Amino acid sequence: MNSSKTPANAFEDGEPEAAATEGGRRRATINDIARLAGVSKKTVSRVINQSPFVRDETRERIEAVIAEWGYAPDPQARGLAFRRSFLIGMIYDNPNPQYVVNMQLGLLDGMRGSGFELVVHPCDRASPTFLADVRTFVERQKLYGVVLPPSVSEDERVAKLLREIGCNYIRIASVELDKPEHMIVGHDRMGGSQAARHILDLGHKRIAFISGPPSFRSSHERRGGFEDALTEDGMTLDPRYVIQGAYTFESGTACGDALLAMTPRPTAIFAGNDEMAAGVLQSARKAGLMVPRDLTIVGFDDFQIAQAVWPPLTTVRTPTREIGRMAAEKLIGDARREARDPAGTEPVLVVRESSGPVPTV
Repeated sequence: MNSSKTPANAFEDGEPEAAATEGGRRRATINDIARLAGVSKKTVSRVINQSPFVRDETRERIEAVIAEWGYAPDPQARGLAFRRSFLIGMIYDNPNPQYVVNMQLGLLDGMRGSGFELVVHPCDRASPTFLADVRTFVERQKLYGVVLPPSVSEDERVAKLLREIGCNYIRIASVELDKPEHMIVGHDRMGGSQAARHILDLGHKRIAFISGPPSFRSSHERRGGFEDALTEDGMTLDPRYVIQGAYTFESGTACGDALLAMTPRPTAIFAGNDEMAAGVLQSARKAGLMVPRDLTIVGFDDFQIAQAVWPPLTTVRTPTREIGRMAAEKLIGDARREARDPAGTEPVLVVRESSGPVPTV
């Protein structure tokens, strides 16, 4: 191979000419791969970065040369050249651990094969150092970009901070909060409407609602959609049967205890997420009620707990993992995959054994 040296700053992907050897043979550089494949260095870089703008036959020829010579770009050198790392950050403040896990899995799905890695940063929005901590995390890691799930995504201060320091970001929320290029919308209001229509179709009139924390936009959107459907049916949500939870099992149990102690008690309860719905199921057992014979319970999210309890929960499925995948792909900007149908973020009602007709007695 040609052993002539090329200045490190002339390399598009930031990789300096390698002097290291493997098995007595000098390690290949991007210039070597370009020369052997008969293409420009820019074309090799496009293949490495999975650009869709390379003909299949050219891509195959370059990949064959890369495989033959065992070439791999140095991520650290690339990061120095771009003045940023190949790291995607996820900043979250969410009381539901399953949501966090599903979102991480989705982000990893979207990043697979891209050369990017995920780093996570749990935070407390109520902390006086919240914004300073976010800034330190982003700048210290030299993040390529950040994904913001609810409720951090709903904090305009965070988006403003990221714009100020020039960090790419994607916000995931139940409504449009930013320019389309910065948003993945989850349509929670639609899901709330689906839950209400299901309960109404079963004939229920005494219907209770357990909301999530008011600091979460999803709490308001899920209630809004629920009330929209009631209004369309000529009903209103009785304020006596509205109670605030915290998106946790414990708060669901406490809210369930309070609602089931009322006279008359509700015949159906819609909880703002599955954790709280599972807590209501616990309350029903303590009260000696059979579900769904005596009480219908409907949740939201369709996380693992929805099928781990008995009876399994009727719930509104939100594609959290799919949303995470879409967020990662949108942030990275893979044009081959970014055009997938955005309808994949829409919620779907899943009917199981926890919902049934109005009790006859």
